[in-house]
Amino acid sequence: MKLTAKQRKFCDEYIKSGNATEAYFKAGYQIKSNEAARANASRMLTKANIKEYIETRLKQLESKKLAGAREVLEYLTSVMRGEQTESVATAKGIYDNVPVSAKDRISAAKELLKRYPTTDPMEKQKLKKLTADARISEARAKAMENSGQDVELLVEKMLDSLAKEDLKHGS
Repeated sequence: MKLTAKQRKFCDEYIKSGNATEAYFKAGYQIKSNEAARANASRMLTKANIKEYIETRLKQLESKKLAGAREVLEYLTSVMRGEQTESVATAKGIYDNVPVSAKDRISAAKELLKRYPTTDPMEKQKLKKLTADARISEARAKAMENSGQDVELLVEKMLDSLAKEDLKHGS
């Protein structure tokens, strides 16, 4: 992905503005007319090395703009632990570096627990119910596919077998 300084400047300007003709001007290319600049800029955008550089830079910029899961978890953890501060505006003025409130810390803890549902008893129950509902829906769908048999009877049998299975697993 070897580029000249002007080509790199063209690409960077194109990423900023989205306007190839403008980027061509700003990169310092000598041109006789706007039409020639437009044609040359358009032609540059078709070159493999130019396209590759632009795609690579866009991916780099995107990854810097978006927080990853690890970054979010680390931030929520630091809020929960009271390691973050904030500015607070009151009638008496603005106070900087105020430790986050207990409410914010609790909220961060809840957000963290949502990401680890097996550690929260309520989330475990919700997950269990969703799993059971999904199995019941699957049973109903299978029963409806068997058009030659009584659907209600099949559903009842499936629900009975699911209940027995739950009892075996201590649920």
